[in-house]
Amino acid sequence: MSDIKPRLLLVDDEERFRTTLGKRLAENGFEVQTAGNGRDALDLLAKSPCDAVLLDIRMPGLSGIETLAEIRKSHIGVEVILLTGDADVPSAIEGMRLGAFDYLMKPHDFESLQEKLRQAVALKRQREERLRQAEERAERDRLSRNLRL
Repeated sequence: MSDIKPRLLLVDDEERFRTTLGKRLAENGFEVQTAGNGRDALDLLAKSPCDAVLLDIRMPGLSGIETLAEIRKSHIGVEVILLTGDADVPSAIEGMRLGAFDYLMKPHDFESLQEKLRQAVALKRQREERLRQAEERAERDRLSRNLRL
């Protein structure tokens, strides 16, 4: 993982859960923003990009699945991990079909949550680096063609 702190958006309608988990993640090297619902999460993402979103499936207003669909439209590179309860596993699987990185059951093991988040951030950053390298290569190729003309 690079020296840049992984930027995380934690979205859950349970304030105590959000606050507690946000603090623990910040203590363990993440830069954490939080939102209490899907609409606020989308507004935050529009203003402040992040590497990964930890998203509760069951929320009032926009559900986690609806929020995921909106994230996929506007923030393609952001990795999303869904948080689900037993009854929501079919929704979590649907979320995977929509492009979620993975899902975790609530309550979760903090160590496995951190590992999953780090994997998601690493994947996003690798993809960004490959894209940057491809853009540089295309620019070099363009310059080389122009020099030959």
